[in-house]
Amino acid sequence: MALKTYKPVTPSRRQLVLVDRSGLFQGKPVKTLTEGKNASGGRNNHGRITVRFRGGGHKQAYRRIDFKRRKFDVAGRVERIEYDPNRTGFIALIKYEDGELAYILAPQRLAQGDTVVAGEHVDVKPGNAMPLANMPMGTIVHNIEFKIGKGGQLARSAGAYAQIVGRDQEYVILRLNSGEQRLVHGRCMASVGAVSNPDHMNISIGKAGRTRWQVHHQIHHFEPPRAEEEEIGAKNGAFGVERSVRGRLSAQEGGGRPLVGPSRHHQDLDPAVDHSAAIRRPDVRRLQRAEAHSGAGHRGDGRPQVRRVRADAHLLRPLGRPQGEARVRRGIRR
Repeated sequence: MALKTYKPVTPSRRQLVLVDRSGLFQGKPVKTLTEGKNASGGRNNHGRITVRFRGGGHKQAYRRIDFKRRKFDVAGRVERIEYDPNRTGFIALIKYEDGELAYILAPQRLAQGDTVVAGEHVDVKPGNAMPLANMPMGTIVHNIEFKIGKGGQLARSAGAYAQIVGRDQEYVILRLNSGEQRLVHGRCMASVGAVSNPDHMNISIGKAGRTRWQVHHQIHHFEPPRAEEEEIGAKNGAFGVERSVRGRLSAQEGGGRPLVGPSRHHQDLDPAVDHSAAIRRPDVRRLQRAEAHSGAGHRGDGRPQVRRVRADAHLLRPLGRPQGEARVRRGIRR
């Protein structure tokens, strides 16, 4: 299948890239091979959301797929290739010689009218299924069983496949698309070929609404605060902790109701003017401005020159609390 682009009449159409499905069957699936699906919306049996960002979407009918391929030595004809909304690859409707119908995963290069068969020893051609131990080295396979008779579980999505690269007694060594090598029992079934629709990886959704049609909601990622916001939050949090600690200490000392605290301008608790805690005090800042006013420069025309002047030119404002310094805030020394 080829990719299909659209004329950019809208912003979403400009980005939209889909797989051309004009060669697939356009009708409805076989009703006897379908089941109803109940949408959970991400809720469990108590009605509580256990999986976020799910809900809505288009109603879908589940197609029962024959993953086991245990109908041995009975040839089947490919009636048509269909789209399946429940998976990324396409499916093929098979009509066996005895009249039974079944859906299987459609491999690449499988077309309408081809014949497929499953058995112990069959031809190595796309769509045929047999045990892994009977396949030659280097064969490309999909729909691989992990447990004997359970049905295919590995390499079932669009374009997926594995390759037989070796044998180890009763086991077969498979190399996956990721480069990982796995041991699978030789009696496990697998189908020859790679899954159809390899262009699924090149699809561009184009707009957020199309994701909502697929039962998925947009995920809103958390944006961390900026540096200045973190500083403001840290200061507010520190003062809040200080108030709570001061209240608990005063309650323990007085044995009753927590006290508001001593006077802010108590002579024993007032920090020095050049202290780091005093710089944050508004009354001390006013005092510093009054002391600094005498040193303010003037222009030649008599107007004051606007510039910041410290109370003592040799005294640098501390950027942080020095190590070992007593923690003094709002007139409380610890």
